[in-house]
Parts: sequence; C-alpha cells; structure tokens
Amino acid sequence: MTETEVPETLVRCVEALLMAADGPLSLSQLETLLADDAGTPDRKALRTALGALARAYEGSAVALSEVAGGWRFQVREDYAGLVGKLWEERPPRLSRALLETLALICYRQPISRGEIEDVRGVSLSSSIIKTLQEREWIKVVGYREVPGRPALFGTTRQLLDDLNLKRLEDLPALPELRDLDDLDAAAASLQGETPEREDGGDDTTTPPPSPPASDAVH
Repeated sequence: MTETEVPETLVRCVEALLMAADGPLSLSQLETLLADDAGTPDRKALRTALGALARAYEGSAVALSEVAGGWRFQVREDYAGLVGKLWEERPPRLSRALLETLALICYRQPISRGEIEDVRGVSLSSSIIKTLQEREWIKVVGYREVPGRPALFGTTRQLLDDLNLKRLEDLPALPELRDLDDLDAAAASLQGETPEREDGGDDTTTPPPSPPASDAVH
C-alpha cells in the first residue's frame, strides 16, 4: 500500500461517521471514534481517507468540506434553493443592527461594548449581545484593564462553521472599520450581499431571508 492509499474500510468508516454526525468532526474526534483494539489510525491516514472521500463525491450534489470545527458533508451551493424548500418556516433574517455588531466583533476583536457603541453611534441593545451568545457566535474572551473592566468579545468556532469558513482569515478582506460606510460593507459581507443602509433600532430580526448559499446535510 502506497502513502496515497488507505484501506477502503477506513474510508467507509469515516464516511459513515460524517454522514451520521450532527455537526463537523475534527481529526481528534475521528481518531477517538475509530480507535479499536487494533489501534487508532494516524492523522496522515485520516487525511488521506478524507481526501479520497472528497474525490469520490466530486460532481455530486453533496460535497465534503473542511470548516473550523472539522469536516462535514453539505449540499453544494447550486442546490441550496431546492433544499431550502424542505423547510416551510425559515429562520428570521438577521437585522442590520445585529449584523453591524457581529461585523465589528469579527473584524476588530477583542472589542468591548463601549467600543462597538462608539463606531455605531448608538446604544447597543442587550438583546443583540444575548442573541449572538445564544447562537454561540460570540463569547467573552477577556476584560480590558481599565476602570470597570469591561468585557471583551470575540468570535467562536461555531460562527466559522456556520459561515462555512476554516479560519477568521477567510473572511472577506475589508479596510479598517473607521465609519458607518465601512461597517455597512462589513455587515453586508457576512451575508454575501451588496451593502444597503437601513435606518432603525436594534431589533434582532427582520422578515425571513432568502435561502442560504449552502445548507449542511446535518
């Protein structure tokens, strides 16, 4: 067996685990799940198996993708609209206020609530922070050593998974966020759309969105 080959059994076992998983599986998780009396497959073998699996699904409606949390199967973008018809109730569209807050955290983390308010020019609703934390998109990563020790927010691996990204560096490149125009561009980039200013408060949702670009199988 050459270094580019792995047992077919290993490839099929990896396929079965990824198909049944509720979310991405990391190499460490795969190692643990595949461990048996004969030993644990090394990471090189697992990566080779994943590569073979990815090639096997080339040209199909499903792709094997690597995101921040590991590997997962997902429907290709061409079929996202079709698959979206399976769900009658679509998740509420994220408001511009929430997206602006998320964009600031993504591009300027770690960042405090006060710094977010300085850029946006309005008070930040507690419901926005609560919504982002409930979605497991942001978390407290520390405290600034100034009077009051305000919490500093950063993004999570879950956010990268939901955006289908491996790392923060994969976010669309933007200039430093200095004003509302920059912020609006950043907010739009998180949804893959053209910036369009909206006036209004800090509601966390607006009417339902169009289908996402890509839907995970699980």
